[in-house]
Amino acid sequence: MINNPVKPKPCKILDIVRESDLECTFRVETDIVPEHGQFIQLSIPKVGEAPISASGFGKGYLDFTVRSVGKVTNEMFALKPGDTLFLRGAYGHGWPLDEIRGKHLVAITGGTGCAPVRSLLGKCQEEPDFVKSVFLISGFKCESGILYKKDFENYKKNFNTICTLDKEKIDGWEVGLVSEHVQKIPLKNYNDNYIILIVGPPVMMKFTALECVKNGAKEENIWVSFERKMSCAIGKCGHCRIDEVYVCADGPVFNYKRAKELID
Repeated sequence: MINNPVKPKPCKILDIVRESDLECTFRVETDIVPEHGQFIQLSIPKVGEAPISASGFGKGYLDFTVRSVGKVTNEMFALKPGDTLFLRGAYGHGWPLDEIRGKHLVAITGGTGCAPVRSLLGKCQEEPDFVKSVFLISGFKCESGILYKKDFENYKKNFNTICTLDKEKIDGWEVGLVSEHVQKIPLKNYNDNYIILIVGPPVMMKFTALECVKNGAKEENIWVSFERKMSCAIGKCGHCRIDEVYVCADGPVFNYKRAKELID
């Protein structure tokens, strides 16, 4: 039988966790095993498809943190455990694990941008020798939008962690954009043995990367993940194309030296 790379399979929803007013994490039963940072196409028949990064995975399941912002995701929020979602994938290139292994890892995320690095952070907790250290900066607009509260409690115990809200002040959290905290990263102590991952809205990634470079980071040591509306997910339809690059197939993870040239 010929394997069809774009044929979705029905999968049972095992659990749904409400993360915030607009986000839920869906745990779905599946035998798909993605790379950290890859995305899956989630669909509902007669409604549509949406590309969602896996925010976690284990034996027999995948986690997806979904924000209710469109037709497909709104319909997903009407589902319940036991209902069916259709999945196909995984697609694209994930985080460069060979580049990350044995180095100091810096992860900077904005909003739901923490989802594509969540599984990797879990790996770093489960395998303490995978990296030398983890420095995490995560920002959200406001307290009601904070995701993964239990996870962040563990991150604070295991990593050098800065959590920040754009303008609000609450106990245990800083105030300001993530880019304003980049100068706190001890890059000079890493002796060029580091990798920086940046995920979030395009404007956030642009200015955070510029701030990293301003503070001494090498461009080739920075990686970003693009959020685009993928369609075919295999580089055929051109829906996610930027110049000659197909984000679904060539990304969504890019080295910053290449990513900075990709302008819509």
